[in-house]
Amino acid sequence: MKSKIYALVLAGLCTVIGAASCQKDFLDRKPLDTYADQDVWSDIRLVETFVNSKYRVLPHCINGDATASVTGYSAASDEGYSRHNYEGVFTINQGQQSPDNLSLENWSVDYNYIRSCNLFLSKIDNVQGDADMKTRLTAEIKFIRAWCYFDLISRYGGVPIITKIYSLSDASFVVKRNTYDECVDFVNKDLDAAIAVLPTSYDGANKGRVTKGGALALKSRLLLYAASKLNNPGGEAGRWQQAADAAKALIDLADQGTYSLDQRTDYSKIFLDKSSPEVIMSFGMDGTFYDPTLGDYGSSLDLYIWPNGFHGWSVYTPSQNLVDAFEMNNGKMITEPGSGYDATAPYVGRDPRFYADILYNGATFKGRKLEYFKGGMDSPQSSVESWNASLTGYSWRKYADESYVMGSHGSNQNWIIFRLAEIYLNYAEAKYQLGDEATARKYLNLVRSRASVGLPAVTATGTDLMDRIAHERAVEFCFEGMRFMDVRRWKIAGQTDNKPLMGVQLTKNPDASFSYTYFSLQKRKFDESKNYLLPISRDEINKNNLLVQNPGY
Repeated sequence: MKSKIYALVLAGLCTVIGAASCQKDFLDRKPLDTYADQDVWSDIRLVETFVNSKYRVLPHCINGDATASVTGYSAASDEGYSRHNYEGVFTINQGQQSPDNLSLENWSVDYNYIRSCNLFLSKIDNVQGDADMKTRLTAEIKFIRAWCYFDLISRYGGVPIITKIYSLSDASFVVKRNTYDECVDFVNKDLDAAIAVLPTSYDGANKGRVTKGGALALKSRLLLYAASKLNNPGGEAGRWQQAADAAKALIDLADQGTYSLDQRTDYSKIFLDKSSPEVIMSFGMDGTFYDPTLGDYGSSLDLYIWPNGFHGWSVYTPSQNLVDAFEMNNGKMITEPGSGYDATAPYVGRDPRFYADILYNGATFKGRKLEYFKGGMDSPQSSVESWNASLTGYSWRKYADESYVMGSHGSNQNWIIFRLAEIYLNYAEAKYQLGDEATARKYLNLVRSRASVGLPAVTATGTDLMDRIAHERAVEFCFEGMRFMDVRRWKIAGQTDNKPLMGVQLTKNPDASFSYTYFSLQKRKFDESKNYLLPISRDEINKNNLLVQNPGY
């Protein structure tokens, strides 16, 4: 694999969220790595720059930040595969994770950012400057801290809640884990404090900062997870009501004209157009290179997902499992009687999202028909970087920018953190659990009936309706980092992640037709006795003798 990474400017101290403090004459006063503590906390502009740099912990896909990337979640779930075992996901795929053998580990990263947030909160009251700006920055920091704790509890369950800055004068640095519920309450309070003061939108240099909608979206996801079977085994209705209320608060905000489902006929525009009305919050990328003295980080998304025939690395590829999940355009699953599915032409007549999300044999990409068949340009037998070919027989189209020129700059697509379709499906799930099936179907069908999808309305009832909501999430949010957590919070990973990861081999016949052979690419294993949570690193356990390891590890 090539060693060169095509990077772009992101975060650091001059993040592309558009901070007004990033002015050359200001930052040139002294090297950024030599600012003393007293400098930062005596100048509100430097405080703002400090806050800007903390956005980097939010989900994105940029080279050098694997711990913050959510692409690994795709390859660690049944929707995808990692051609080169990026982020060590084979450890999870094969059920080999342990305190000494980690994947998708983010403990120390999150706590480092939490410490920075706590430092800010301990200093901000004494900073001289505009009071409104201080209030807004405090809300942003509380959101970022909330994200870090949400990320931790989603991976590990209850974790220590730390709000102080430890110093050498402290007698002890060890602390026990708080319960999951205590952590949820803590995160929820941080979010409520942020929601109370954040604006509904920004423009100009501040566009991209967290808004009221972004904080409401995280609250919706937090409370949905807290209400789900993994964390609410008794099915307590009060938790589902909290989840429903949180989603509805954001839906009401959207209904005021703040957000709307993207109703353009091209579904891919949601992920390629930075102005999509559906996007609540995204991690900004501008495709430029970053000053290597400040880190040389950049997005390699297109490089990672393009077919090898276009010099992509096929780092993340869709599975046959996911491809089979896309309905036919008449709303029937491919295995249902009357679906019209033709095994000799498996990519004909599918859910329109299939064509926007998946690159398959015969699809047109950058002006050429893709050749995943044996010996084709995009196959493992290709003359073009065969070692980077997709092993599943597919590549991502979602987020793939056909206008991108490989190697010219970093990828330009903003990584979506929250969008309105998620909130609709969060609300549908919560209302279903509360017995309001009519409202659940309404919001499920709003997602399915958008102009770019146009699938028939779901009329299912009972457990079949919940199955349809779960299925809709699998398709609607593929490659967006949702599936990994969804199957865990529903406690169905024992079913989904114990199945082999499937791919397809294609042979081109003399008459130009194709034969399809489906095969097991990777045997997968999920241990229901322990794998619903990740193990805590042995190093962390050794540093803190009050830290109890997750069961089974």
